[in-house]
Amino acid sequence: MQAVIVPLTFALVVGAFHGLWWGVAVALVSYALRLGVIVEYRTGRRERGSGRRTGTTPSGRLEHAADTAGVAALLLAGVVLPVIALIGAVDGRSWTSVVECDVNTGRDTERARLVELGRQGNGVVGWDIEGDEVVNGLNCGGSEDDAVRAPLWRS
Repeated sequence: MQAVIVPLTFALVVGAFHGLWWGVAVALVSYALRLGVIVEYRTGRRERGSGRRTGTTPSGRLEHAADTAGVAALLLAGVVLPVIALIGAVDGRSWTSVVECDVNTGRDTERARLVELGRQGNGVVGWDIEGDEVVNGLNCGGSEDDAVRAPLWRS
């Protein structure tokens, strides 16, 4: 039962920020990796209390399960997570809120989509996506679409 607490807690946090399916995926993967650590304790590859590796290599079914979990952890840390982070960095979506505001252009006031940089007074300081400049916006409301450009793989 205790092996489930940390993966579920982590899955709840990820699910709250990124959605249900990310939470479910994180729960399954982190639980599988947690079981791999438990198997390492049972096979004697880790010391109880300190968690240090002992260097012993007993053979058997549990040992193969521990090796598989170690390879999976290395693949996740070295390949999968960096690829997911790179995709998140170049997918064309804003990392902060996108709002629609009234912006004074000098001639008149028009509606513009802004990437929110900060709040000042009763308005928003933001990056005007169409105008390519920092502007002050008033009467702002949330935008349904957080895409600010096409993903890099479509450019």
